[in-house]
Amino acid sequence: MEDRVYIVSTPIGNLEDMTFRAVKVLKEVDVILCEDTRHSIKLLNHFEIKNKLISYHKFNEKERIDYILSLINENKTLALISDAGTPLISDPGNILVKELIENDIKFTVVPGANALLPALILSGFNSEEFLFIGFLPKKNNKKEEKLNTLKDFDKTLIFYSSPYELIDMINSIDNVLGDRKTSISKEITKLHETTYRGTPKELIAMLNDMEIKGEFVIVVEGNKEEKKLLTKEEAKQIFDMEIQKGEHPKDLIKKLAKENNLNKRELYNYLMKK
Repeated sequence: MEDRVYIVSTPIGNLEDMTFRAVKVLKEVDVILCEDTRHSIKLLNHFEIKNKLISYHKFNEKERIDYILSLINENKTLALISDAGTPLISDPGNILVKELIENDIKFTVVPGANALLPALILSGFNSEEFLFIGFLPKKNNKKEEKLNTLKDFDKTLIFYSSPYELIDMINSIDNVLGDRKTSISKEITKLHETTYRGTPKELIAMLNDMEIKGEFVIVVEGNKEEKKLLTKEEAKQIFDMEIQKGEHPKDLIKKLAKENNLNKRELYNYLMKK
């Protein structure tokens, strides 16, 4: 095996989504890093993979790095898997990859199942341009604070949610993003895979009549409202207020010009001469 570390995707539900290459790599490496050994052993036993397992999760990522590097220095090959889907996508692994790059250690990715792309396609929304956010903060005020930064974004938005936070999440989307087309997918690739579509209020009405189980992917259509562009006179008012708050004039002019399709040089001359 040429690479020292393999980032391997595993099924998110349907075991038939395991790739031939993933099985081959997991059988050939010396050590498999996994979030929960009790969970991963079921998958590995199914494919008759008997390699050594080491727990590697969000609570021990930093502490494990030196040990992992020592294994690599001993010419061991490693694979990283998560409980389901693709590692690093709302799962542990970022710290490891940064260390591998910094130490010039060769690694590769074995692609496969994930939840966000099927949910995006099932939504029927624009799939050419989208933003994946993952899990939002648990507290509603922090959740809505984050959503506020996204309300003017005109591309499709994708979130993950646990069953315990789903209602609060949809309520926050309704409060901040408003009456937008929204899609919720659950049990993706499994027997009871289901996608619900509607406005946030319509979805909440649906959810109130059902038992909420499993992980959910929420897809929200981008902002379709035509953004009102500022005139130079209106930009002047914004400019004066932001300068008083300590904004740098050149940076602010550049931002105002870009957001409002104004000529930067003309705007600069207009604002600085007033």
